[in-house]
Amino acid sequence: MNAILTRRWSQPKQFGVAIALVVCVSAVCFVLSDYIGYKAVALLLLMTVSLVASLFGIMPVLVAAALSALVWDFFFIPPRFTFTVGDTEDALMLAMYFVVASVNAVLMFQIRRTEKAAQQEEEKENTLKLYNTLLNSLSHELRTPIATIIGATDNLQSGNERLTTENKSELLGEISKASLRLNRQVENLLNMSRIESGVVKPKMDWVDVNELVHDVVNRLKEFNAEHPVNVQVREGLPLFKLDYGLMEAALYNLVYNAVLYIPKYCTITVRAACVNDRLVLQVEDNGPGFPPAERKRVFEKFYRLRESRAGGSGLGLSIVKGFVEAHKGTVTLESFDGTGGAKFTIDIPAAASYINNLKHE
Repeated sequence: MNAILTRRWSQPKQFGVAIALVVCVSAVCFVLSDYIGYKAVALLLLMTVSLVASLFGIMPVLVAAALSALVWDFFFIPPRFTFTVGDTEDALMLAMYFVVASVNAVLMFQIRRTEKAAQQEEEKENTLKLYNTLLNSLSHELRTPIATIIGATDNLQSGNERLTTENKSELLGEISKASLRLNRQVENLLNMSRIESGVVKPKMDWVDVNELVHDVVNRLKEFNAEHPVNVQVREGLPLFKLDYGLMEAALYNLVYNAVLYIPKYCTITVRAACVNDRLVLQVEDNGPGFPPAERKRVFEKFYRLRESRAGGSGLGLSIVKGFVEAHKGTVTLESFDGTGGAKFTIDIPAAASYINNLKHE
């Protein structure tokens, strides 16, 4: 039973469950009382109160403690079926039982309150850390293209007669690249907002994965003049029911991540295959790869490798994970061929259909 969830229950429900636990344990102990003795019953009831203390608020626990003491006295302590206590030792035991049960309830309440305060403080620190990380990332990722656009625009508007047609074309090209880069960062922020708010709902339709892969590669050509991209789409690949926009964004971020960080002239390979009626997409490169200790964290929001060069906001891979999981799939990272480089694998249990079968839909 999840203790965090049970503490959110209404007070009547907490009281009801706490009383029911005490009654059930007491009934079992009553049946076994001739074998275990009334003193052992006290320990079992105390354990029950401890369980209630770990699940509910302080008032239901105090009620459970009082009820268990009365039940132990009436049904188990000689003489049975009366509230009379036979001897001084049993009276002291009963008093100590109630004190221990009550103190246990108060201590558990204090422990939970301390834990909650510590958790809130930790969440506050993580929020501040995340905020600083976001500002640091965006200060570079947004400022750089904006500065490029402003600089190129000023040059074009200055009326400088020394600017040749070729110069003007280059400046326009710089504006175009910077605008696309700025647009990509805004898209990443919006996508991450959608993922965290839980509004990412895939709009499924039949998708030609071959077309999707080539669209992504063609979009990256303007940014990727130094890395050969090898596309390997298995022949006879069926159509898959996917959200084209989400999967294009996920694959784009994987390939762009490789373009951004691997050394010049390293090769990027994009594979697509149908394996056991599942869509498997892979993006591989023969670059330096990821340190083994950091592979588990690469899909965290705003996480960037410690020694990575400037560039990127640390959102791309977390968006990949969010969009793939929206399709109920998985994305994993491993070393390419075990010799270095990186291999990202997207595995999605999507419905598949060959063109001939679509005629019947």
